[in-house]
Amino acid sequence: MPIRLTIHGAAGRMGKRLVALSQADAELDLVAAIDHEQHPAIGTDAGSYAGVGHLDVPLSHNWDIPCDTLIDFSMPEGCMEAVENCERKQIPIVVATTGLSDEQMARVRSAAHLIPVCWAPNMSLAVNLTMRLAQQAAAALKNVPQGADVEILERHHRFKEDAPSGTALKFGELIANEMGLTKHVHGRHGQCGARGRDEIGYHAIRTGDDPGQHTIVFGMLGETIELTVTASSRDCYAQGALAAAKFLYGKSAGLYSMFDVLGLT
Repeated sequence: MPIRLTIHGAAGRMGKRLVALSQADAELDLVAAIDHEQHPAIGTDAGSYAGVGHLDVPLSHNWDIPCDTLIDFSMPEGCMEAVENCERKQIPIVVATTGLSDEQMARVRSAAHLIPVCWAPNMSLAVNLTMRLAQQAAAALKNVPQGADVEILERHHRFKEDAPSGTALKFGELIANEMGLTKHVHGRHGQCGARGRDEIGYHAIRTGDDPGQHTIVFGMLGETIELTVTASSRDCYAQGALAAAKFLYGKSAGLYSMFDVLGLT
């Protein structure tokens, strides 16, 4: 029997791709498509709005439709509403919304004591696999002679509001933990002096409609390692979120990550 799925943020760019891809997945049954009650598309059929034909699932602000799991791909404030409703109704939730504050992340972690929650700064399966590879590289390079410098370059579309990306910061956190690096530098300008041996550098590029690229540079004397992961469309994020939703079905309460979804824990 298919897993009954609700999508919150269903009228957004990612929400529309989730609607389109979920209806093509035999393991999922889209039962509700939720968005802000003032959104002009409210009342429109979610499938028609997503460009995949009539699905008889209207865009609404109705949280009372029974479901087995929910994907939140909205805005930070909307995410908190989704977390509250899922906690109240004991529904597993995939938190795919980015840009959450420390306080909002604390709320997500709190909910995980009562319901299954999957959170990651990036839903892409390839990105999360690359994170694990970066961890392994960092562990292997932390004691090389003359040291290894780490720089993180990320490129996104012109509309992205936060910089550096949450994904870049997660890469940095994982690498810093492996290598014992303590200083995070965001760009460089002017007479900033020689590069510190205890730092990770971040560089954010915003251009066009780029859905996302991340390059991790491990620079040593005489040789360089680069790990690059590139999204060609936003479907990779939607497919990862759908995989996480299926993973959460039947799980006990707890905070899960895409490493769990990929079986990398």
